[in-house]
Amino acid sequence: MKTTYIMKTKLSAFILLFLVTIGVNAQIDRSKQPKAGPEPEITLEVPQEFELKNGLKVLVVENHKLPRVSYSLRIDNKPIATGKKAGVESLIGSMLGNGTTSISKDEFNEEIDFLGARLNFGFSGGFASSLTKYSDRILELMADAALNPLLTEEEFDKEKTKLIESLKQNEKSIDAIGSRVGDALSYGTKHPYGEFVTEETINNVSFGDALAFYEKYFNPNNAYLVVIGDVDFKTVKKQIKKHFGNWKKSVDITTTLPKVNPNAQYTQINFVDMPTATQSSISITNNVDLKMNDEDYHAALITNNILGGGGEGYLFKNLREEHGYTYGAYSSLRANRYGAGRFNASAKVRNMVTDSAVVEALKEINRIKTEPVDPQILKDAKAKYVGNFIMGLESPQTVANYALNIKLNDLPKDFYSTYLQKINDVSVEDVQRVANKYLKTENARVVIVGKGSDVIENLEKTGIPIKYYDAYANSVEKPTYDIPMPADMDVTKVLNAYIAKIGGKERLDGVNSVKMMAEAELQPGVMMNLEMKKTSKKQFAQEITAMGQSVMKTVVGVDGGYMVMQGQRKDMSEDELKDAKAESSPFPEVNYLSGGVTLEKIEKVDGENAYKVKVDDITSIFYSVETGLKIKEEKISPMGSQSTFYADYKEVDGIMFPFKISQTMGPRKFDFIVKEIKVNEGVSDADFD
Repeated sequence: MKTTYIMKTKLSAFILLFLVTIGVNAQIDRSKQPKAGPEPEITLEVPQEFELKNGLKVLVVENHKLPRVSYSLRIDNKPIATGKKAGVESLIGSMLGNGTTSISKDEFNEEIDFLGARLNFGFSGGFASSLTKYSDRILELMADAALNPLLTEEEFDKEKTKLIESLKQNEKSIDAIGSRVGDALSYGTKHPYGEFVTEETINNVSFGDALAFYEKYFNPNNAYLVVIGDVDFKTVKKQIKKHFGNWKKSVDITTTLPKVNPNAQYTQINFVDMPTATQSSISITNNVDLKMNDEDYHAALITNNILGGGGEGYLFKNLREEHGYTYGAYSSLRANRYGAGRFNASAKVRNMVTDSAVVEALKEINRIKTEPVDPQILKDAKAKYVGNFIMGLESPQTVANYALNIKLNDLPKDFYSTYLQKINDVSVEDVQRVANKYLKTENARVVIVGKGSDVIENLEKTGIPIKYYDAYANSVEKPTYDIPMPADMDVTKVLNAYIAKIGGKERLDGVNSVKMMAEAELQPGVMMNLEMKKTSKKQFAQEITAMGQSVMKTVVGVDGGYMVMQGQRKDMSEDELKDAKAESSPFPEVNYLSGGVTLEKIEKVDGENAYKVKVDDITSIFYSVETGLKIKEEKISPMGSQSTFYADYKEVDGIMFPFKISQTMGPRKFDFIVKEIKVNEGVSDADFD
């Protein structure tokens, strides 16, 4: 009886839902577009204000909807150029918020966690939030961390090491290099926005320098504290006076910002050669003098949104959807109260389409300057922007930034209450006018970081003048890539040299199977494991696992092959199986001696001369001119490039194997360290089922 009752209840609920759905559908005329809802109204509470004797300015917005409160501290210094000690700001900022002179780092962080609160700091200020009932304590902790930070030489040395390590990891990042060179060329290396941090400048910073920098610049003279949430103005005023009242005012510092570099005299490519790059980073940029209180500001936001604000933008639709050059192409048009604004359109593309991507991106920027935007596109851009703006109001940090913007950018008090109206007032004519005013394609720098040997020849065909720079924005001569090939060298000699170097053909012919186990760090503390098996019968099995789960598995047997990703199996096609079998031999170079591969040229690989052997239209292998060893394998397909680097060769059973195998995956590079290699053991036919 009980089961029957449950079944009847579920059935009755289903019938009721069905009838309700029919009734609702009957009342909707789907031939007519629904009427738009009322225009949202933006009501930002006017902050109540007061100022402490030390100069700290406080803005309080009471909001009693939820029992939470947030505190945003902003140290509003002018941009600071630190020259030969660039990085001191990052070092001191990373040390703030990690304990105080009276509370150890561990105890400090444990209490924050216990309160269910958030607290973080940087050199430009900090943010804290908690439940209302803990508001006084979290404010006290925030003040203690700002006024009495735990700054020890031991912690300073740790942060210094971490920052240097971060720089080393970015040495071959096309994004990091492109950003550094683009900033330096746009602003000048003497400008705070154009200077860059190097290992040398970090090593120039002493612990004493960091302490002096904190004392000089981290003070209440130009500081703002915005309080938003379930607070009472009188109460919070007493709390802030109590906790921040002892913050000592410092001597006012007058700084003069250098002028930013002028825009380029003509459209030009500023190229940085990165021989190991598997993609090109493209940035089309020019400086703009745009401020938030300018009449053009709202029209500039919408213009940028149409050009490169997301998946609906001109750049994205062209470079990704139409041509498939990239995963994404975007733009930004930044206002700056110091007159150092900047327009930037960017994408990362495959080497082989770098020139085409530049041409198409410039075409889209010129299109928004010369063709009136479609009214429907304009309408959609406004709707998207309005939606994102309204969603942003849910964040206390956003509301705090808006309150500060009014103060810091000399904005009218109704700036945000009239914000949406001004967005909706942007016309087709406004978009074209603003695009012509701020998107200076005739004076743009096209900053490209990429593999010059692959892309420069085609970039020259665009007709855009090219200037060359190193990774630190120093002007250099055009790279040369033609390395003379010995007259008597051919592909057979290259392959035989490799085979002889790793053990000789006779010893390789005696290998029936190879099993390899390796691991790489996926992220700090999380390891990725690789198991690979190959046989002389062209059988191949490889599986990558992480955290006990299979990430990817590939199996090539005598009669077929398949791949498994995220639990989904896909059998290989005939062409895929053919390609896989070509690489399934433990030493494919032995098979290459039969023909079908060609010696292309000598090319630099990480500064080392290497013979480039073309295996097929997709695969090329590089062998060191000096040692004869295989040092790189590169695969190029319509989806992009993938490189594998081989190093640290060691002998196993009389044969040399690489014990470090580095694999590029998109912008990341994973170093697999080989833990074990077995020759002629640990492999059976069952492994390839």
